[in-house]
Amino acid sequence: MFNKILIANRGEIALRVIRTCHEMGIKTVAVYSTADKDSLHVRFADEAVCIGPPAGSDSYLNIPNIIAAAEITNADAIHPGYGFLSENAQFSRICSENNIKFIGPSPEMIDRMGDKATAKATMKKAGVPTIPGSEGLLDSYEETEKLADEIGYPVMLKATAGGGGKGMRAVWKKEDLQKAWDSARQEAGAAFGNDGMYMEKLIEEPRHIEIQVVGDQNGKACHLSERDCSVQRRHQKLTEETPSPFMTKKLRDEMGKAAVRACTHIKYEGAGTVEFLVDKHQNFYFMEMNTRIQVEHPITEQVIDYDLIREQIKVAAGIPISGKNYEPQMHSIECRINAEDPFNNFRPSPGKITTFHAPGGHGIRLDTHVYAGYIIPPYYDSMIAKLITTAQTREEAIDKMKRALDEFVIEGVKTTIPFHRQLMKHPDYVAGNYTTKFMESFKLKEE
Repeated sequence: MFNKILIANRGEIALRVIRTCHEMGIKTVAVYSTADKDSLHVRFADEAVCIGPPAGSDSYLNIPNIIAAAEITNADAIHPGYGFLSENAQFSRICSENNIKFIGPSPEMIDRMGDKATAKATMKKAGVPTIPGSEGLLDSYEETEKLADEIGYPVMLKATAGGGGKGMRAVWKKEDLQKAWDSARQEAGAAFGNDGMYMEKLIEEPRHIEIQVVGDQNGKACHLSERDCSVQRRHQKLTEETPSPFMTKKLRDEMGKAAVRACTHIKYEGAGTVEFLVDKHQNFYFMEMNTRIQVEHPITEQVIDYDLIREQIKVAAGIPISGKNYEPQMHSIECRINAEDPFNNFRPSPGKITTFHAPGGHGIRLDTHVYAGYIIPPYYDSMIAKLITTAQTREEAIDKMKRALDEFVIEGVKTTIPFHRQLMKHPDYVAGNYTTKFMESFKLKEE
């Protein structure tokens, strides 16, 4: 087992990793930018090293500074959390070259699954259902037009290096294809330095359902059931739950087997997520694989009583997994609390928190790094907390969430708490009747 782990991240996920490390008797090193010197992950780590100024490119994405911090503190492993360098193959490779264990998959694995076109081809070979579309990248507009005619409209153009909805265009009729092709490539080139495009059949009334997986160094893999992440705004998840209200035992078995097949085919090591789009007829299609821990991992932990961070660390240390697949024994919902103004187009709201009161009680979990007096910096993702409720049934989990949101007081900045309060009362959400298009018709009422 490792003696000391450096957490190459910030905020609530860094604190989350520190807590499990301490429970395992492992020393921790926090890294921080000058903007984060007062964050709780800095306070509760055994050691802390400043790695640069506020901008992420100068600190949390600064590989030489992070490696130097690991070397001067004698850390023998690095946990990347999510975001930042968590799916950066070069970072994984440099860790290995410096005899530091990267707690995650190999650089080759990240490369293989990080590029969406390559990942799709790999999953086809593994026998995992994929969305009809291009075989790899599109070479020209003429090829794009011909393929769209073959698979039938509507189609979706996607940037191979995409993320956060950039470089994506839905095309409903042939007359709109040329304009969508040009604008998607231009946006992708500007955002990612790569304008490579591929195309898929557009799945109507889709749900975004992901399967949590864990694989060990011996090629064994298991799944830990599903999470429904369909409530999204601009392709950013707002709330997640498990089990999915759309799920059946048959569909869970089929999706679970496909996810495990994906892992064993590529000999995946670590915790990861195989993400699927599921249509209204319960046909499911591989979308992508995230080769890291997910923001929404706590709901899985709650319904099967399983510490995913602990398992990541054990797998990285060479300890084999049991190989057992899991089904949810309870129901859990997560609301992402962002420092944003939901009444002003979710505009970011950095600043000083003047009042902070956390909800409590049976079945309530709060993952956060903020407190009264904490100043939310404007440089990073706006998520400041994850509120999780767990109960015997979905109805009880929703009722708990309503009560917890009413108790949750954050003053000094705007937050998405009012949005979540209204979401938990929305008839379609309460009925479990939602897709990835849900937010397009959601109307927020002034409180």
